[in-house]
Amino acid sequence: MAAARSLLSEDQFLCSICLDVFTDPVTIPCGHNFCKSCITEHWDTNVQCECPLCKEQCEKKPDLRVNTVLSEMAAQFKQSVLQETSSSSSEEQHTNTGEVLCDFCIETKMRAQKSCLDCLVSYCKTHLEPHQRLPALKRHTLINPVENLEERMCKKHKKPLELFCKTDQVCVCRFCTESEHKLHRIISLQEEYKEKKAELGKTEDEVQKMIQEKRQKIEEIKQSVTLSKEEADQETTTSVEVYTALIQSVERSLAKVLDMIEAKHKTTEKQAEGFIKELEEEISELSKRSTELGQLSHNEDHLQFLQKFMSLKTAPSTKDWTKVRVHLSYEGILRTPLAQLEKMLSTKLRVLCADAEIKKDKQYSVNVTLDPETAHPKLILSQDGKQVYHGDVCQTVEDSPKRITRYFGVLGKQSFSSGRFYYEVEVEGKTDWVLGVARESIHRKIPFHSCPQNGFWTVSLKDGLEYRALDDSDPIHLCLSSKPQRVGVFVDYEEGLVCFYDVDASALIFSFTGCNFTEKLYPIFSPRKNNAGANSTPLIICPVH
Repeated sequence: MAAARSLLSEDQFLCSICLDVFTDPVTIPCGHNFCKSCITEHWDTNVQCECPLCKEQCEKKPDLRVNTVLSEMAAQFKQSVLQETSSSSSEEQHTNTGEVLCDFCIETKMRAQKSCLDCLVSYCKTHLEPHQRLPALKRHTLINPVENLEERMCKKHKKPLELFCKTDQVCVCRFCTESEHKLHRIISLQEEYKEKKAELGKTEDEVQKMIQEKRQKIEEIKQSVTLSKEEADQETTTSVEVYTALIQSVERSLAKVLDMIEAKHKTTEKQAEGFIKELEEEISELSKRSTELGQLSHNEDHLQFLQKFMSLKTAPSTKDWTKVRVHLSYEGILRTPLAQLEKMLSTKLRVLCADAEIKKDKQYSVNVTLDPETAHPKLILSQDGKQVYHGDVCQTVEDSPKRITRYFGVLGKQSFSSGRFYYEVEVEGKTDWVLGVARESIHRKIPFHSCPQNGFWTVSLKDGLEYRALDDSDPIHLCLSSKPQRVGVFVDYEEGLVCFYDVDASALIFSFTGCNFTEKLYPIFSPRKNNAGANSTPLIICPVH
């Protein structure tokens, strides 16, 4: 066979269309030979039937039959090339796990240097030599050694998958682009690889961000548990201080309060544990996803990357944690049982309780200033926005929907739609005033009853003697042991609680409970008429000590 090869030129066995050794060679009328599939496809894509070499035309497409003699010679030529390449093996042998091995090594397999997409075979350095020497084999497509070469070939056309169809999102060969994908958007594998690589990187970043957010949420929940424990300890201490100052008859009530506090904390702790467990499970799933994406992102093999990318599972569904909070509030736990004991408790108990509550509520002090855009035209505000009094004469001010015009009121600039807040107002020297909070949607242009139903939670002093809480029904007359000089206002939005304190006497003036807050709350102030100077002293927003 070697002698036969020496008498014949290797080019005599090459098809001039595909530049490879003949497969099912046919002879056309002019005498030139081609692969049957090559000349058929050539004529299918051209109007005239002519020879690709000499350009001789045929009136009609001839009936092609395989040249059996040339076919046998081409097959023998292929076999002789393969036998020659497998006859020598002198290179150092490798058997490392995970390496692509030479398909031609017979005994101990050696590490492959290249894989041929035309032969669908991987070659070591020795067996690769014919591809570097023979003109027919030099035209083959060599790539870095890979396994499963068959998967890199088009199953229909038996050609390398070297392009990507954006329309159908599949890898295709060059013949696919001239047939079923002819009018589709086609790009190179490298272009699609870059796009998908960038997309994968973005997805991986998003997964990492989700993991980080969930870890932060775990820390937030853990911190909430810590704060819950601190508040529970504080409530316990306060309760012990109050109840130990009383006689044996209130010990049963003290135990009840402690149990309620402990139960509330355990509920909070259990809720937090459930959230943490759920987050950790999501992190575990996302970590698996991140590992999978990380492994894929390091795959530099374009085809294998795209094939595995297409088979990626969708990201695991996760819960939206942005609005999840561990609810903390111990307000009211102490007030409720104490209210039940009000008739039998002494003045000392009321002082002890109010003093403890004021100290606790002062932790939520806020800096409140008056909003001049809401002030009645007869009200005079200080430059720093901390004082207001009635000035008898209407000022020239711009009217707006925000301005109060039918009663002597002004709102604070600050609004609150969650949490707790506390501020203090000096009322010393005044005979009439109104203090409290109001919702944003209160009527500002018409007179009406200032009660919770209309969006007001206030207490007032009238004629220097009568203290009242303005309720939905008739005003509640308040019996106070001393005349407040400074009033503290505390609001717990979530608990629906508004408390008024006599700061100097450490006494509770009044509290609205069970309020249903659904919109922003604003501090509201009314110095009322100055009564010919008798009530000219301003209301003063004071710093909290």
